[in-house]
Amino acid sequence: MKDLDQLTASRRAFLGMAAGSLALAGAAGPARAEKVKTKANIVILGAGAAGTAMANRLVERLDGAKITIIDARKRHLYQPGFTLVAAGLKSADYPVSRTTDWLPRGVDLIEEGAAEIDPEGNKVVTTGGKTVAYDFLILATGLKLDWDAVEGFDMNMVGTNGIGAVYAGPEKAADTWAAMDRFTDEGGKAVFFRPATEMKCAGAPLKYTFLTDDYARKKGSRGRVDINYFAHGGSLFSVPIVNEKVRMLYDDRGVKTEYNHVMKAIDPGKKIITFSTPEGDVETDYDFTNVIPPMVAPDAVRNSPLPWQSGKWVDQGWAEVDKETLRHVRYRNVFAVGDIAGVPKGKTAASVKWQVPVAEDHLVADIEGKLSPSTYNGYTSCPLITRVGRAMLVEFDYKNNLTPSFPGVIAPLEELWISWLMKEVALKATYNAMLRGKA
Repeated sequence: MKDLDQLTASRRAFLGMAAGSLALAGAAGPARAEKVKTKANIVILGAGAAGTAMANRLVERLDGAKITIIDARKRHLYQPGFTLVAAGLKSADYPVSRTTDWLPRGVDLIEEGAAEIDPEGNKVVTTGGKTVAYDFLILATGLKLDWDAVEGFDMNMVGTNGIGAVYAGPEKAADTWAAMDRFTDEGGKAVFFRPATEMKCAGAPLKYTFLTDDYARKKGSRGRVDINYFAHGGSLFSVPIVNEKVRMLYDDRGVKTEYNHVMKAIDPGKKIITFSTPEGDVETDYDFTNVIPPMVAPDAVRNSPLPWQSGKWVDQGWAEVDKETLRHVRYRNVFAVGDIAGVPKGKTAASVKWQVPVAEDHLVADIEGKLSPSTYNGYTSCPLITRVGRAMLVEFDYKNNLTPSFPGVIAPLEELWISWLMKEVALKATYNAMLRGKA
């Protein structure tokens, strides 16, 4: 009876949260203070989650500003949906919409990429040769998947020879599902890993390992499946308590783990993956794998004066911003939000939700000649899927403190169906509301 009462309470709590998310997606939002009048020229590089959310919020805050977005992408991709596509739970069109569907009226869109950024001259040069001046620059470029850094890999391989690539986009995620589906029918050796660079949604490689195990169990083929996870460093997850939980789950489910292995090459003909380790290169065979490349800043940012000039990210190109204000430490009229921000945590859509309002407040305060007290504490969230129908909703900050949004309802280190439904159902509505500047 106690279990039934808990289940009923959880169902009611989830339905309340889901309804709130859906209502938020269509709501007009709370009334804001009178708009700030300004002639400021604001340029946003990138029309992904961070850039779009910022544009919508600034339109609501400012009266008279010239806001320009520079981005060549025609499609807006709901990237948290890629894992669901690669699990066979959603179709390839599920994460796809048009970039222009989300942009507010009154914003100029230049459908080109950024080629050069000149923070000394306060201007951007596009790939088409346009020079765009700015008073404020917001970097929201996202990151670059450096597929060329994986020796032997070609995108045409995805879906063949047991090769998947969930990060490569919705169509390739669907191809990955087809490869995983075949593998869990036939059996063999699965090899999973992550790059040694910073990366978006660092829990995704762990999720897909769990999902592969789950499908093999559901099909009754787990006895013929050998699952291996090669961690790039000395742990599976950056938050110690979460790392220990994942380690225990992997042990319980027979996932073999190796540490300090960084993938560098693949030979699809021989079905061999090469890893670099402190002891030198090692090879392992595979029948199925999910290739995840190193992740770096887009070239326009990486080749500009804006990245960190020293420290562990010096070769990755992340923007050198203050971790609490998202303001560039050397160019005060430049902010970075989303994946491009060089901060210790935060390459998730959940982080964008908390970063954008902070950068927005500081920018508007600059226009008003005021100071903003807003700070970003490093909040990020990972709905860590552990099987179809179960997940752990892991939320944490810069200090690796767990920061649950629903204490007493969702225990962050328990495998719960409510956490799964937050990922599968409620998250997209909240994400869409964020894009509109309403969350």
